Amino acid sequence: MRIASFNVENLFARAKVLNQESWAAGKPVLAAQAELNALLEEPVYTDAVKARILALLEILGLQRSDDSEFVRLRKLRGQLLRRPRSGPVQVVAAGRASWIGWIELKTEEVDELAMQHTAMVMRDVNADLLGVVEADNRPLLKLFSEALLTKVGGKPYEQVMLIDGNDDRGIDVGVLARADYPLGAIRSHVFDTDAEGVVFSRDCCEYHFTTPGGQSLVVLVNHFKSKGYSTPGDQLGRKRRGRQAVRVTEIYDALRAAGNDLIAVLGDFNDDPGSTALEPLIHGTDLRDISTHPAFDFGPRLGTFGSGGEKDKIDYVLLSPALFARATGGAVFRQGVWHGPRTKNPWPIYQTLTADVHAASDHAAIYADLDL
Repeated sequence: MRIASFNVENLFARAKVLNQESWAAGKPVLAAQAELNALLEEPVYTDAVKARILALLEILGLQRSDDSEFVRLRKLRGQLLRRPRSGPVQVVAAGRASWIGWIELKTEEVDELAMQHTAMVMRDVNADLLGVVEADNRPLLKLFSEALLTKVGGKPYEQVMLIDGNDDRGIDVGVLARADYPLGAIRSHVFDTDAEGVVFSRDCCEYHFTTPGGQSLVVLVNHFKSKGYSTPGDQLGRKRRGRQAVRVTEIYDALRAAGNDLIAVLGDFNDDPGSTALEPLIHGTDLRDISTHPAFDFGPRLGTFGSGGEKDKIDYVLLSPALFARATGGAVFRQGVWHGPRTKNPWPIYQTLTADVHAASDHAAIYADLDL
């Protein structure tokens, strides 16, 4: 069997700010939107909070209008601002109880050729169990499997499951599975907390399958906190990923203690194997990374994201000892990732992939082959 992980970066609609030519162009908007939504949850808007709200609204282009190029101010009840024709904009809400609303990212359709390349990656990887990251929602994931996979000559998946997570951008984790591996129990961990609050910025969704031989197989699909707009200097992001790694370790240990031997932990962890944030999971458990298998094929690069540098190895398929013992190999599949015209030692890409906008994703798929 083949177990794979693939960050699809949304299938049909993507935040408009994420469709810019470079990540750096959208980073200030994402950072401001995240910080502002957090501030808007404060029970009391002090003078300092109000000043920061106005500063962030200026960055987002929302001081004079509820709409800007990349975001909109969504209001359901009450009033956040007073915008006089002359004079400064004022925050009139006293706190969270004074109004209901938030700052949402505008979306736009994903390029049609990019959708096709995403489907081609799924077709060519041809996993029995495919963990997907940043999928829109279950109906669209199912539609993608039925329509787009069929269009490129692939076989639609009989089982498609996704549970909405904690990210308000609609980037959720899900799973596609063949009928030979019936899905039984599902457990979401969106409500898991530790001493600092909610742990998962998306989810660590737990899927229990039965193999053709009647064995129980548990797959944990993850998407850890991004480095992209954590501040300052990714300290908050690193801390959040560390908390998430600890919690996944606890979930894994509990599954093992309950008698589950066949467990895969996969997804986009947003950090490299040598990071301190991932240490509890990578080095504090008996899980083995499929990429350490002697028959694993990285191809020309040692990473899975962007240009594929070694520090960009952020996508994982981790296997419990009983699964790793049955591993026969695996690989990174890069044909849907744009490498650019000047990339040294480039990897093969689809002939129709001629520009970054047509890329299936910035992430390569990664998979493990197992003899069960």
